[in-house]
Amino acid sequence: MTGPAAPRPAPLQRQARAVRLGPRSVAALVLVSATGAAGFLWPLIAGPGSQVGAHAQDAPWLFAGLLVLLVAVVAATISESGLGPKAVAMLGVLAATGAALRPVGAGTAGIEPMFFLMVLSGRVLGPGFGFVLGSVTMFASALLTGGVGPWMPFQMLSMGWFTMGAGLLPGPDRLRGRAELAMLAAYGFLAAFAYGTVMNLAGWPFMDALASDVAYDPDRGLPGNLARFLAYCLATSLGWDLGRAVVTVVLTLALGATLLRALRRATRRAAFEAPVTFEPR
Repeated sequence: MTGPAAPRPAPLQRQARAVRLGPRSVAALVLVSATGAAGFLWPLIAGPGSQVGAHAQDAPWLFAGLLVLLVAVVAATISESGLGPKAVAMLGVLAATGAALRPVGAGTAGIEPMFFLMVLSGRVLGPGFGFVLGSVTMFASALLTGGVGPWMPFQMLSMGWFTMGAGLLPGPDRLRGRAELAMLAAYGFLAAFAYGTVMNLAGWPFMDALASDVAYDPDRGLPGNLARFLAYCLATSLGWDLGRAVVTVVLTLALGATLLRALRRATRRAAFEAPVTFEPR
């Protein structure tokens, strides 16, 4: 005789998504990303003889264009993916929290705790919500700290990528515990350096080439300017990027489990994906 069958472990519940990217949202996101990538990478892909001054005159137009495209991404996401009032409320709470965390440390030695919140939020709420959250958080923090300027759309786009990347990590419905925290910490460490490197590209071309050997030189071509850019990153931002990466890792490992549980509990209770039904009276 055989005893009763052992109960099977309950399968993990599929993780809810506050925003699911549809075709129009993906198209708008690709357009924003392509425009932003061109704005970041033009010093490395432009041929010898290109003029930095010409780009400086175009910066306000790029600033306005990126903002319009970012708004288009948000509008397309809301109209197509159904960003309901509960998701908007969560977006507002997380964006306000991230904006409030950014001035902590004022970026001193890379002490920027908002990055770990973006990693965990993107992981739980998905890439669509993550991109919107990262962009809105950076916009709100710029208003809060008076950091509005031509660099702001670059920061919004970079933070959108940063948060969206966390939502694209594998195993959102299966991976839990220490393995998930280790993956998020590793992503936060690498992405913190990537964010700093990308943002360096936004300001590096406007250095005076005559005053520094690491400044952008339109006559150098790709190999020469790439070497100069790497030297510029090592000389100016390595310490801040390392500090940002270490703080993100420490906070993710220390507070990540608790915050992930809280975010997942909130998404389950919000029931973003539950259909709205009307009962006859």
